[in-house]
Amino acid sequence: MIQRLFDIVELRSKQAPDAVMLAAKENGAWRTYSCKDVWDTSVSLSAGLLALGLANLELTAEKQEKIAIVSPNRPEWVMTDIGAQLTGGVLTPIYPTISPDEITYVLNEAEAKIVFVANADIYERFKSAFAALPNLKYVFSFDEIHGVRNWKELLVPNAVPDEGVISRIMPETLATIIYTSGTTGNPKGVMLTHRNIASNVQDSMPAFTFADNGSKALSFLPLNHIFERMVTYIYLQAGVSIYYAESMDTIGLNLKEVKPLVFTTVPRLLEKVYERIMNTGMELTGIKKAMFFWALGLGKRYDNHIKGNPWYQLQLAIANMLVFSKWREALGGNVKAIVVGSAATQERLVRIFTAAKIVIMEGYGLTETSPVVSVNRYESENRRVGTIGPLIQNVQVILAEDGEILTKGANVTSGYFKHPELHDAAFDSDGWFHTGDIGTWVDGRFLKITDRKKEIFKTSGGKYVAPQVVENKMKESPFIEQMMVVGDGQKFVSALIVPSFAQLRKFLRDNNPDIIIPEKNEELIKMKEVLAQMQKQVDKFNPMFSHPEQVKKIALLANEWTIDTGELTPSLKIKRKVIMQKYAAQVAYLYAE
Repeated sequence: MIQRLFDIVELRSKQAPDAVMLAAKENGAWRTYSCKDVWDTSVSLSAGLLALGLANLELTAEKQEKIAIVSPNRPEWVMTDIGAQLTGGVLTPIYPTISPDEITYVLNEAEAKIVFVANADIYERFKSAFAALPNLKYVFSFDEIHGVRNWKELLVPNAVPDEGVISRIMPETLATIIYTSGTTGNPKGVMLTHRNIASNVQDSMPAFTFADNGSKALSFLPLNHIFERMVTYIYLQAGVSIYYAESMDTIGLNLKEVKPLVFTTVPRLLEKVYERIMNTGMELTGIKKAMFFWALGLGKRYDNHIKGNPWYQLQLAIANMLVFSKWREALGGNVKAIVVGSAATQERLVRIFTAAKIVIMEGYGLTETSPVVSVNRYESENRRVGTIGPLIQNVQVILAEDGEILTKGANVTSGYFKHPELHDAAFDSDGWFHTGDIGTWVDGRFLKITDRKKEIFKTSGGKYVAPQVVENKMKESPFIEQMMVVGDGQKFVSALIVPSFAQLRKFLRDNNPDIIIPEKNEELIKMKEVLAQMQKQVDKFNPMFSHPEQVKKIALLANEWTIDTGELTPSLKIKRKVIMQKYAAQVAYLYAE
């Protein structure tokens, strides 16, 4: 049983030295790195790091050297991860999108001595912060940057692993500290050991039985997030070659080039894919448009648990041949599954994509659980729409009296770096980790999330409202891009909505050919036709909820919520407190007497 992460890469380098392990675009062409290339480079890097004096005889969380990395996904990221592990060091990944103040806090608390940066843009963004850090001794870059040492300077030719160091790296040795972004306060460093992550890799492997040795995966979710990082090690162990997308903007092109078998994503990006498909469908005319929406209607009814009658099955087969086949081609023509995590996925999307023979494997986990707790499997009998699937092996879950999901397992963190009080708040006296998520069981074995414990609010009438449930349902409207339900302590529920401006403009063109459509979103959302159409969307979904949960008033917003503007976390979850503060005036107007 593999219990240290770097053992996965070493084993692959021996089993299939010439097989492609990693690949990325360099000067417009794909460059591949074999299993042997990755292992040898990682060993060479570890030797260079040890030569800087990183070796420490006492491998404890406090004494281990912290090595920071600020970079988007690229092969050097993984090699740095493995190289750091081989020194007994602790990789501390940092999102390139965080603020200089946040990076200063993280690097100070971690007492990082070395930081790797990807490129000149990232270096320029943080160089003032680096210069002010007393513990930071070295900055290395992956790209060539004038005045900055290049990481290749650390590579020691023909190096061999230092067995004196490696023999002291145990399963319980700390492998990484991941600082989770909070909506308020400072980030907190989640400590994950080799055992935490390696056990999650091994226990998640049975969910990837479809991942054939020699197949490809496209990677674009940040490796800074434990979800993509853990899945990376699954790919490596399974013999799946990882190709890194050039950027978020090139994912569509890279999918067609790489033709991957699988990729991971978050619901927000899956929604974006669906929106592009819908926009294409809306532009069709005649029989093609009719066929598109006929197939879409079949997809919305899809349920792998309840197959439907023979007539439905026949229609679905025809839809797959005539319409959905083009969806698969747009994703490279070879995708079998998309693994989705981080937040709740709209049931509608799960049904439609899976009907199109692109299986959505929605799962659940947290940084503190390394991360996977449960996941819907590729095989139909272990998948249920509307749930986050069965538990993976060797992970335990119980539900508290209030429905909160509590979990135990080798994958669960030992705590938070330098903050034992946070451990005490997250674990009960019996060692169960409190996730903060409210859940229930479906058919006794499929876990279902109903909401975040901290996000459930109570109206002034004493009625509880679970906002995620309302938001996810209403976002099924093609006119609603983003939405946040509000109403804590108020008489009724309201919502802040970012409309789909492309859909609104098309609606106006189709229904009001003589109308002048403003170019600016700020002006568009004030139009009475727009307000009426958006209210119509909300009114359509309101009857699906109890009276206290129904949205009574809405405020339309002109700008999409993004990571850069601060409303989304790096994993694309909405920051409710930030949005409430930023749009306090709009919320106040909704409840003005």
